Amino acid sequence: MSSLSKGVRKVEVSLRWDPSPLGEPAHDLDLVAATYSVGEPHGDPAYVVHFDSRSPDGTIILTRDSKTGQGFGADEVLTLEFDRLAAAYGRVVVGVVIQQRDRRRAFSDVNNTVVRIAEGPSELWKSTLSEVPDATAAVVAEFVRGESGTWLFEETLRGFDTDPQTFAGLMGRD
Repeated sequence: MSSLSKGVRKVEVSLRWDPSPLGEPAHDLDLVAATYSVGEPHGDPAYVVHFDSRSPDGTIILTRDSKTGQGFGADEVLTLEFDRLAAAYGRVVVGVVIQQRDRRRAFSDVNNTVVRIAEGPSELWKSTLSEVPDATAAVVAEFVRGESGTWLFEETLRGFDTDPQTFAGLMGRD
């Protein structure tokens, strides 16, 4: 990123997947975003946005939340407005997690999963999560406030074998 760059300002993270085969229980994948303070960028999250919610200040909003993967286009959409995020926050971690209702499901069990991160028309990153096939959750992006105050996108993909509740506490730890 050049010194003239204004950094990442507003990002959309979208997630889609195919519905379960007929007669099978529905696959329910969720986008999750955890925000960390400047003083503890790898500690406990200041707040977590997931399951059809939004941040207290409205800068991170889950605008679409599917429980089945049915429909056209993205099944889940998370909007992050970094240019409005308070200076107290220095790191935001975004992940995908599979609900584990009746049995364990990993990303390899869900067909045609695609995670896309874009800023306006520019695609920053895209993955099918095939790099973490046995994981039940994955960190897919980190956004870090640079020294000049601009937000920087850091491409990452780390798989976890955990449930959604535990994942929210683990996803920002190194």
